[in-house]
Amino acid sequence: MVEDLKRSTVMFRAHAKLGLDLSLHPAAAALEGRILKMSVETKAIPYPVEIAVYTPPGFDPNRSDRYPLIIQLHGGNGSSDNLTQMAAILEASVSEGLLPPSISVMPSAGRSFYMDYRDGSQKWESFIVRDLLAFMRDRYPVAAGREGTFITGVSMGGMGALRIAFKHPELFAAVAGMEPGIEPALAYADIKLRDRFWRDQSLFEEKYGKPVDEDFWADNNPATIAQREPDRLKSLGIYLEAGDQDMFFLHHGSEFLHRVLFDSGVSHEYRLVRGAEHVGPSIAPRARDAFAFFGRILNPPVWINGQVIATRRSIDAMKRAAGYPVLPVDPERLRTQ
Repeated sequence: MVEDLKRSTVMFRAHAKLGLDLSLHPAAAALEGRILKMSVETKAIPYPVEIAVYTPPGFDPNRSDRYPLIIQLHGGNGSSDNLTQMAAILEASVSEGLLPPSISVMPSAGRSFYMDYRDGSQKWESFIVRDLLAFMRDRYPVAAGREGTFITGVSMGGMGALRIAFKHPELFAAVAGMEPGIEPALAYADIKLRDRFWRDQSLFEEKYGKPVDEDFWADNNPATIAQREPDRLKSLGIYLEAGDQDMFFLHHGSEFLHRVLFDSGVSHEYRLVRGAEHVGPSIAPRARDAFAFFGRILNPPVWINGQVIATRRSIDAMKRAAGYPVLPVDPERLRTQ
């Protein structure tokens, strides 16, 4: 028992260290925008929550054309300090024209899973969707509604971003889950050792109850949420990715969620990044791709033009001739027929 606890502690510390050492973007030292630290008072958490807010170069606090707001969630045992590196990637993405200048915020959440705990002692989901959004909209000229409001995260933050967006799709234009810490299962009892060896049982019990309330776990599992009510996600932009060498096997959870979304006809983008690990130099270009997805949500490319429509009509005629059904096109749903 003692040896098991020691191994669990070593793995926890290793993951925490790895989660903070992302080897991100060299431009972090030359950030042109500004990062401010502050605290948000809330009844959802027993203490004020420290946040970091990034404002872009040339920030105009009186701008009438509101900035997009990107909520960023750090990985397990990280902190708002991680925004410095992520803001550098965001700033570089803006300079490349991938998305417009944006304001970003990151709360310090420890290893909370960004959840409302089963016992009610901490309510991180409530803090983000209620208090943090209200705080940012009250103090900064950011998007006042779902259009222009985004959420993303890495590892534990990817899990939190997906859960929060899937439970509150009316609040966000899009979500990007990078190497999210999700399990390839719809039920708690189906989680394998491979997908939880780095999470001690006490960590699950802290969040989901002791013993674990399996219904509560399912209610907060992104894949289960998506399978139960896929139509609620119809207008939500969804970006999902993982490296195929992930040391925590998180690509299995991402692939599983991708299949749930695919089989439910939920339109989304999914990338299994060849050769990429959970940490290291692949994170920066992968984050750039996630920010570029937000840019395409804000300024949709014209991918359906006259040529596409004419070709589609021709192919539809072939389908009818072969006796295959032709269904109306819904751009918010994945084509399954």
